[in-house]
Amino acid sequence: MSRYDEDAKYDRPRRHTRPRTKDRPSYDDAAEGFVFTRDRGRYACWVEGPDGGREVTAMKARQLGRTGVIVGDRVKLDGNATGDEGSLARIVEVLPRTTLLRRSADDDDPVERPLVANADQLVIVVAVANPEPRTGLIDRFLVAAYDAGMRPLLCLTKTDLADPDPLLSIYRPLGVESVATQQGGDLTELQEQLDDRTSVLVGHSGVGKSTLVNGIIPGAARAVGIVNEVTGRGRHTSTNTVVLRLPDGGWLIDTPGIRSFGLAHVDPDKLIGAFPDLAEIAADCPRGCTHAADAPDCALDEAVAAGRADAERVASFRRLVASRGTAS
Repeated sequence: MSRYDEDAKYDRPRRHTRPRTKDRPSYDDAAEGFVFTRDRGRYACWVEGPDGGREVTAMKARQLGRTGVIVGDRVKLDGNATGDEGSLARIVEVLPRTTLLRRSADDDDPVERPLVANADQLVIVVAVANPEPRTGLIDRFLVAAYDAGMRPLLCLTKTDLADPDPLLSIYRPLGVESVATQQGGDLTELQEQLDDRTSVLVGHSGVGKSTLVNGIIPGAARAVGIVNEVTGRGRHTSTNTVVLRLPDGGWLIDTPGIRSFGLAHVDPDKLIGAFPDLAEIAADCPRGCTHAADAPDCALDEAVAAGRADAERVASFRRLVASRGTAS
């Protein structure tokens, strides 16, 4: 056949590749793990088993693309998930998250940064003295907890140095539970609040988080710092997020001490949802109402005037709303 034959038909060469298929592998029988450490592209996962469980090192599978994997995620593991030395599994699926603790770099940055997944309690550690409590930062932690769907718990430390009641009175109208501790004191009440829960410890540097961890979990060996007498600030002794197993069940996630917590990602309507009594009243607010003190025609004002809402509770809620736009 001539190469110039107009009636000749030329077929495109076949590609030497496997045909594409819409079928995807099933991971129904894959081991499920709990991510408790991330380090340079490697994830340490805890896999429960009849022998009490094992630690498995894994990497993120390429098929996950840009799907993020963070501390607290529950994942499915394919490949070698035995946990033997030198073994490496693949994280092939991130299971739906029940909660997600987030922050932004600052209040002008709309990009949110996920911190911990699937925790059910945010333990806000506050020293009543040395360093002095910062209510602005406490408020921001509370907003983050309510936004994430987590139960907030105030843990007051160094109560042997000052009376904790003035600080507690600020948060009683919000119904926030609290425990009080002192250096070298009994931690039974705090331990009872932590048992069988996944709890995240947050707080300003120098408030005593590492001291609490060392007291609750023997052998944790978290570094303990001091507070600068001039600035009144603590130095960072915990530089990375560490997940620890509690002796009586549950997990404790210790985060580095921080001095700011951006909340640009928080929606006021989602925040008021954490207060069912106020949310019911706010349903009568005009569309787009911020529920702030200067919000026009806010139904919360009418409810307070009519005696249907507690004035202190509304004021406390509005302080949380205002904290989204004020420095901590």
